[in-house]
Amino acid sequence: MFMKKVIFTLFLATMLQGCGGDSGEDVQHEITEEIQNEISSDDQMLLTAFQNKENNLQVNGKGTVTVLLETDTSGTQHQKFIIQLASGQTLLVSHNIDLAPMINSLKIGDAIEFYGEYEWNDEGGLIHWTHNDPSGEHIDGWLFHDGLFYG
Repeated sequence: MFMKKVIFTLFLATMLQGCGGDSGEDVQHEITEEIQNEISSDDQMLLTAFQNKENNLQVNGKGTVTVLLETDTSGTQHQKFIIQLASGQTLLVSHNIDLAPMINSLKIGDAIEFYGEYEWNDEGGLIHWTHNDPSGEHIDGWLFHDGLFYG
C-alpha cells in the first residue's frame, strides 16, 4: 500500500508541477516530507539526488532485485540488474565483473546492499563503482548479497 501511495503522490506532484503555480510546489513539499518520514536516510539521499539530477555522488543503500539484465560483454564487462528501494525509486546497478566477482546466485526478489557512485538518469539513477579501484584513485565500492561482499 505504501508503494502505491508513494508512486501516486510522485505522479501527482509531477502533474501539478507541469501545470505551474504555487500549488505544485506545496504538494511537492508535502510529498517529500511524507516520504522522508517513512523511508530510510539512504533512500532519502537517493531521492534527493534523483530530484536534483546529481552525479558522481558516493552512496549506499539497499533494495530488492526486480529485473536481471544481460551481462554487458562489450569492452569492460558489467553485470547489470535493476533494484527497487523501499521508497519505490528504481536504480540500475552496473557491476564491473572485470574487477570484482559476478554474483552468480542473484535472482529476482533478492535483497542486495550497495556502496557505489550514483549517476542521475530519468529512470531513477545508476549505481556503478561497486568494486575496488586497482589504481587507488576512486573510493572502493561493493555489493553485499546473501552474506557475501562483492567488490
